[in-house]
Amino acid sequence: MSPLEAVLAVVGLIAVTTVVGLIWKARTGRVTTPARATSDNVVTPADVGTDAPFGEKATLLQFSTEFCAYCPATRRVLGALAERNDGVEHIDIDLTHSPELAQRFNVLQTPTTLVLDGSGAVRARIGGAPKRPELEASLAEILLGETRAA
Repeated sequence: MSPLEAVLAVVGLIAVTTVVGLIWKARTGRVTTPARATSDNVVTPADVGTDAPFGEKATLLQFSTEFCAYCPATRRVLGALAERNDGVEHIDIDLTHSPELAQRFNVLQTPTTLVLDGSGAVRARIGGAPKRPELEASLAEILLGETRAA
């Protein structure tokens, strides 16, 4: 390999890495919604190994690990959001010693948050630290739907 080819290979690698990083950053923290509701996307407390009850109207289900840098801040944001809204609960599941849950729920990064409606159906998924306005809009959509149905 000539010196010019080596330099071009390094520049190409840097360019590809930069593009991948920018795409990752743009997608991290964004709310995504499932294509359609199925019985596969309904979660119960038993599914995640907790005795804590899910919220009557919605549940903010956070998957974290002991060494996650963004998990404590996410925990505070989700906890405060749950406290401000009646019928909403925040549950934090530590995946450090439960890799089977990470596999089952396809958790590729922590924090990962599932926004569940009152029936436990996954209405939104957030990989990474959530972007607060998107999270609040997703929760409001669930809560307004509950109000209209009542």
